[in-house]
Amino acid sequence: QVQLVESGGGLVQAGGSLILSCAASGSIFRIDTMGWYRQAPGKQRELVALITSTGSTNYADSVKGRFTISRDNAKNTVYLQMNSLKPEDTAVYYCNKAGAYGSVGYPWGQGAQVTVSS
Repeated sequence: QVQLVESGGGLVQAGGSLILSCAASGSIFRIDTMGWYRQAPGKQRELVALITSTGSTNYADSVKGRFTISRDNAKNTVYLQMNSLKPEDTAVYYCNKAGAYGSVGYPWGQGAQVTVSS
């Protein structure tokens, strides 16, 4: 059973930075394309960043240039560095294995709450 554990969330002022971590246990992590997702109150969960097994990345337009996704396969961990945070980045952030057509590979973890104050 794969378990995903997100950490590093918190309260930050607009313009600030946070780094999120996601530790994956029980998976062949190094071959997975991993994604960071977020869900704001009253909204659907959305994909914000992807990283392939070879390190190629892709970002949603709303975070491009501000967020950076990275991974450490030796630690089975994926990271999300978030800079120049905006109030609209407020959401619960999750990681997961990104599958085809918007699917995900594993049960969702508990997520990490990020709150950006104006």
